[in-house]
Parts: sequence; C-alpha cells; structure tokens
Amino acid sequence: MINKDTKDEVLLRLKRIEGQIRGLQKMVIEERYCIEIINQITAVCRALEQAALSVMKRHLESCVADSIRSKNGSEKIRELIDSVERFIK
Repeated sequence: MINKDTKDEVLLRLKRIEGQIRGLQKMVIEERYCIEIINQITAVCRALEQAALSVMKRHLESCVADSIRSKNGSEKIRELIDSVERFIK
C-alpha cells in the first residue's frame, strides 16, 4: 500500500504532468514547431517514468520487503520482475 508521503509526491508529479499535457495540447492547436512538441512529449514521458519509479520504490520497500520477510516473497518478486520488464519496453 502506498504511504502518505509517496502518495503526496506522486499526486504532485501527476498534477504537473497534467499541466504539461494541457500545454502540449495548446502547442498542437497553435501549430508550434514540431521539435518543440517532441521535446515536451519527451519531458512528459520522463516525468511519468519518475512517478512510476517513486511508486515502484515504495512497493519494493514495503510490499516486496514484507513478503520476503514472511518467506512468501516469490510471488511478489515475480510480479515486480514482470512490471519492470513492461516498464523498460
């Protein structure tokens, strides 16, 4: 389960990303230079990756660690590996 600090951090990031997306929509409507749009899309992708990493870190520190300590970590580790594989593709 996500803790309050991580929740607040991720929500703040997502709100910023939401603003970036609105800015991107405006750039497209205004027919801004393609490279500027691509650069902003890249920035949004990186921001989303950082949000995902924050959640993943919290998951490792709590859910996975707790499962390993209780000797039931195999399933959580497999789940995490699957998630990381999807994340890096």
